[in-house]
Amino acid sequence: MSTALHPAPSPDASGSSGSSGVAAPEPPRRRAIGGRAPARPTAAAAIHSISAATAVLLWLVAIGAMIHEPILIPPLAASAALVHSAPTLPLAQPRGVVIGHMVGAAVGYGVLAVAGSSAWGAAVAAGVTLALVMVARTPHSPACATAVVVVLQAPVAARFVPLLFGSTVLIVLTGYAASRVRRKAPRYPAYWW
Repeated sequence: MSTALHPAPSPDASGSSGSSGVAAPEPPRRRAIGGRAPARPTAAAAIHSISAATAVLLWLVAIGAMIHEPILIPPLAASAALVHSAPTLPLAQPRGVVIGHMVGAAVGYGVLAVAGSSAWGAAVAAGVTLALVMVARTPHSPACATAVVVVLQAPVAARFVPLLFGSTVLIVLTGYAASRVRRKAPRYPAYWW
């Protein structure tokens, strides 16, 4: 007889399930839904993370405005979000943030040189970047988006790469400083290299 078609008897008022005296296990569906999501941050922790991430992104915009060069690109916003909201994850560590974006840019320029600017090339660049950052032990998913930006927008490498490098370093340093400001904040980084 299948237990899926014939569920265990429901417990009576005393908590036992029928004559065996053993409580019925919790249904699998209920266990799968609850308990997997991370704990909700405290209001102070959320405000701290949001403020730090927004501050570094505003700095990138201000620097870009001063030098008349757009610095803020979507992958950097994703990096700032990782560094400031999940500072202990491997994806948020300086090694992944800085090296990951540099790998993404290099792959993007390589694909651009070989295949030109196209959505097909951008998809290949993202996949190759993912493979390389995994092999290099520098996991950082926003680096894949950097490769896509390079292929689709073809920025001038001599300007883009130094600005990208400086931006990633600024994100890491802001994460470091912000983790020292709030006493209960997790220390960033968990490791440098």
